[in-house]
Amino acid sequence: MSGFHLALSLMTPGHFRHAWRLPHADPLAYLDIGHFQRLARIAEEAKIDAVFLGDAPALGGEIEEAPGTGLDPLVLLGNLAAITTHLGVIATSSTTYNSPYNLARRFQTLDHVTRGRAAVNVVTTGTPAAAANFGLAEHPGKETRYRRAQEFLDVVTRLWDGWEPDAIVADKQSGRYADPSRIHRIDHVGEFFSVAGPLPVGPGPQGRPVVVQAGGSEGGLALAGRFADVVFTVAQTRARAVAFRDDIRRRAVAAGRHPDDVKVSLGVVVLIAATEEEARRRERELYATLPIERLTRVLLRNLGLPEDGFGPDDPIGVGDLPGSIPGDAFSAGFGTSTRALLAEGPRTPRELVQRSAGGSGHRLLVGSAEQVADDLQAWFEAGAADGFTVMPADTAVDLESFARLVVPILQERGLFQREYSHPTLRGRLGLRFPVRPRAVTDGVPA
Repeated sequence: MSGFHLALSLMTPGHFRHAWRLPHADPLAYLDIGHFQRLARIAEEAKIDAVFLGDAPALGGEIEEAPGTGLDPLVLLGNLAAITTHLGVIATSSTTYNSPYNLARRFQTLDHVTRGRAAVNVVTTGTPAAAANFGLAEHPGKETRYRRAQEFLDVVTRLWDGWEPDAIVADKQSGRYADPSRIHRIDHVGEFFSVAGPLPVGPGPQGRPVVVQAGGSEGGLALAGRFADVVFTVAQTRARAVAFRDDIRRRAVAAGRHPDDVKVSLGVVVLIAATEEEARRRERELYATLPIERLTRVLLRNLGLPEDGFGPDDPIGVGDLPGSIPGDAFSAGFGTSTRALLAEGPRTPRELVQRSAGGSGHRLLVGSAEQVADDLQAWFEAGAADGFTVMPADTAVDLESFARLVVPILQERGLFQREYSHPTLRGRLGLRFPVRPRAVTDGVPA
């Protein structure tokens, strides 16, 4: 039986964002590099493929109740790559609030300095507050953001492909270092960007850094089908997860790619203890940290329902939902996943918030190490995903519990690697080395 990939989220204090209130928690851990270095070493010891950190280029309103995303993920994960040898690093960057040349150069550099362990998680940014940090009068609409993202990734991938593999000659006798005819400009002029290229450095060990993408709207799915190596997704039901993976693979084929050129990583929030009884006790403690009234209003807004239309314990049925996911919802994947769950029967806002670890939309998996391993195996064997992004409920506890208790069970079952199978992240994910397009523009001037 072939196994699956595993990434660990480093979100701190955890995917229960209010876990900092628990007695054992350090409220400032999300700023502590020692905390993150400890987690990275635990992950590498368990042979985890990569660690992941989400981000938004603005301070969210939730700071009154919980830590934000905090440190810049590229800087933080660069440090973690420096203290590890095999662990991949997936850093989130916005296509709405970055330039393609700078992003292409930074991640090409990261791929070199990590010897092939770099990945960029591209997001279009759903936080309207970001606009004011970048001199914009308003946050671009979703359709515009995804149109920009398509052009952005087109430019980035062409920049990454700008050097032919044998461009560096390094002939000491003649004194010729590189062949400029094999280093290509892109001379791109489009709706959003004008970029000449080339980059000042050629491909890293992976050919291109791994591109990770998340987005359940039509714009996000189209972007994933064309560019993504890994798609990070959300699903509350196994049937929904299987359908999503099938759809993404079809979209890759429609974009001229092989279906195996894109891997689906399903997000799952894990809460683990020695026994199910102990796990349920911890679950109740985490539920008690949630500001349920506010989270109910947020949930209703993201479902397109009036914020005062339902109380925390009022049942919501699928018939109560509007015909389409609202355009300002924080995640189309969340809306689709929740709709699929409600199709099975009514749920109260409290149940929906709790089931998704405080409203993130990702499925909460609670139990012993054996139970968690059983669940992941069942979803994988059903075709729901090529792997999982494991999101600790309380990072201070659940990341280590997953790495040291669940992973050995998965390894014993042949579901996960016992040793790192390839020096690069791309190789471990089973992704092909990118083939450089034949059609290129003229080389840079000699």
